Amino acid sequence: MSDIFNYAISQVNRSKKAFCRYITANDVSMTSHQEGFYVPKQAAALLFDEPGVKGSNKDRFVKIRWQNDFETDSRFIYYGTGTRNEYRITRFGKGFPFLSEEYVGSLLIICQMDTDDYTGIVLEHDEDIDEFFAEYNLSAEKTNHFIDPHATVSPDVKLKQRLLEIAGTMTDFPETKEISLLASQIYNDVFGITEGKIQDDPDKILRNWIKTESDLFYQFEDIFYRPMYSTPFDSIKDFADAANSFLNRRKSRFGKSLEHHLAHIFTASKLRFEEQPVTEDKKRPDFLFPGGAEYHDFLFPADDLTFLGAKTTCKDRWRQVLNEADRIDTKYLFTLQPSISANQLQEMKHERVILVIPEDNRSSFAEPYRNDLFSLKQFVGMVREKQERHYRIA
Repeated sequence: MSDIFNYAISQVNRSKKAFCRYITANDVSMTSHQEGFYVPKQAAALLFDEPGVKGSNKDRFVKIRWQNDFETDSRFIYYGTGTRNEYRITRFGKGFPFLSEEYVGSLLIICQMDTDDYTGIVLEHDEDIDEFFAEYNLSAEKTNHFIDPHATVSPDVKLKQRLLEIAGTMTDFPETKEISLLASQIYNDVFGITEGKIQDDPDKILRNWIKTESDLFYQFEDIFYRPMYSTPFDSIKDFADAANSFLNRRKSRFGKSLEHHLAHIFTASKLRFEEQPVTEDKKRPDFLFPGGAEYHDFLFPADDLTFLGAKTTCKDRWRQVLNEADRIDTKYLFTLQPSISANQLQEMKHERVILVIPEDNRSSFAEPYRNDLFSLKQFVGMVREKQERHYRIA
């Protein structure tokens, strides 16, 4: 999808009214370009508050910003005298590109942003036009009408649109924590996710947050890296340096992303926890429940302390959690990895490491070990039960 497609989506979604139609040969073959684009009667409300009255003309002047690039002081006019009974948009100035033969068959989109401020977009390419139709459940036969950006759009499409809009507002690559927060907020808003829903199904919601964040991150990559990769590199070293920068940002985000979203789940579940508190030998576990202060208070029962490590994959790294909190015998480790060998699961069991996984990953593990695994919901419930011995939890 092109930048102008993304811009069109953002403008339609922000507009008071939006309309689209194909540019026809009749539009571009006028004896004077001042005649402009024809607007059908069913879309007259885009131009005027009240319809024209046969027997008289009326007009008004507006600003139209085209392709997010240049503006025209244009005229909306109703021709009602003589034999005419039609609406048009006219006065585009010299050099206006879209009233020419090469744009016949392109899709014209007009959006009213404010009373006298409009946006004009022309989509030239078939892929952009097809994607635009898909976004709003339109077809070639359903143009010449207003676009409803809300009533006909599925939540999945709305989510995609919101991600495009948010990515387009950024001037620099956000920090990982900000991306995670944006992704979860956007997803929650589009799908109506409340704290209660998070508590009811944290496994599913965690997965959806992570997927949403990945989609948002790739939007940012496309925006901020495109100028770099769309021009030739001066040397192999410059190319390698850029590639390493891309990959390092991806790896850093992926690991931290999981921790951020888990923290959001725990907060919504009203749990007390601390991220990366200091334990023995300056070790920093990913999560301690209720927190570091209780961990270092030897009057606080060790059985009511809970350790959780978080690793997107743990096939080779699960042993890192073994010495991160000496007071806690049993370590819990959350992973997105869909399966681990029976030998390693047996070794984890011997070392008192219990895997916490998204519930829908359970069936991919060897059957004899499935009952030893915790879903995220089961883990939250276990921690909550411990904490209710010490605190009042809402």
